[in-house]
Formats: sequence, C-alpha cells, structure tokens
Amino acid sequence: MYIPPHYNNHNIEEIKDFLRSNSFGILINIVDNKPWGTHIPLELETDGQGKDILVGHIAKANPQWQNFSDQSEVLCIFNGPHAYVSSSWYKEEEVPTWNYIAVHVYGSLTILTEEETMESMHRLVYKYERDSKHPISLKNLSPKTLHQVKGVVGFKILISDIQATYKLSQTRLDDHHKIISELEERPDSGSKRIAGHMKDKK
Repeated sequence: MYIPPHYNNHNIEEIKDFLRSNSFGILINIVDNKPWGTHIPLELETDGQGKDILVGHIAKANPQWQNFSDQSEVLCIFNGPHAYVSSSWYKEEEVPTWNYIAVHVYGSLTILTEEETMESMHRLVYKYERDSKHPISLKNLSPKTLHQVKGVVGFKILISDIQATYKLSQTRLDDHHKIISELEERPDSGSKRIAGHMKDKK
C-alpha cells in the first residue's frame, strides 16, 4: 500500500502486538479474475522453523478456497482505530484529515490437513475463551458438534512482507496537544484510541 514516509512504522514488535490484538482481518486473493475478500480471524503464530505465519480457516461453501494453490500469494488487511481530525484544531489553516492505523500482510498460503485445522481451532477458542466467565473448550464438545470441522478449510500463510501505516498527525507536532485533547472529548472509541496512540508516540 502507499505509505508516506512520516507514517511508515518499521517497529516489527509493535506491529506484531497490533496483529495479535486486531486479528480479525480480511483475506484477499483472486477468484475468477476479480479480487475476493473474506472477513475472518487470522492469528499470528510461529511455525516449527521459527517463522512468522498467519493461521485461519474459511467455510468450504466459500468459493475463495477453491482458488487457493500451494504457495499462492495472498494479502491480509488488518484495521485498527481511526478518527476524523478537524483542521479547526490546527494553529494554521489546513484541510481536515483522518488518522488511522492499518497493516497489510503478504504471504504464501498453504492448506492445512484436517488434523492441523482442528489443532488451530483449539488454539483459537482457547485464546478467546480464557477471559470468559464460563469458558468452553472444544475438548468438551460432542463428536457430532466437532464434525463441523469437515465443513471448513484451514490454512497457514508464511509471511513475506508486512506494511504498516500509523497515521497519527506526525507532520503536525505543534498541534498534537490540541488534537489529542479534542479527540479525547469525542464520544466514539476510535477517537479516544487514536488519542492514546498519539500520546504513546510522543
């Protein structure tokens, strides 16, 4: 994606933390000569060789998977918080803009076996159930329920490139205090989260 130099984040550990916290992404490949996207959890993991991968699954009813081929390149898009920034908050006249965080991940996709897919589902459910009041475990579900795994296709993506945009008013340092103050007063969570990221980048 196009990233102006001021907004390009090269801090790989920060980006990995972002991916772990914002793992609901969009998987994109080409289906019938058109871009096709599916919104799914894409979990950042490390494979047996210590390489970064994304792991996920989609329904077999989704035609996207029929266009998977071993080592085919795909794009995964992850969105973070975003917020409108009014130029009325600036000391000098300027047009309004938008602050946001977005990460694009490229990689080669490989389809998982049914056993590997089930193992990935156990990890996924454990991650998101562990903070529940009454967490469930796939180990406690009936074979009939778990049979649904036959209706999905699991996959892993060996990451080849990560591009991260953190647009946080880096070119308007003199206005940072005012922008943060105004964002914190807005009712939406996106504005408040962007204000928090701007504080962290000071």
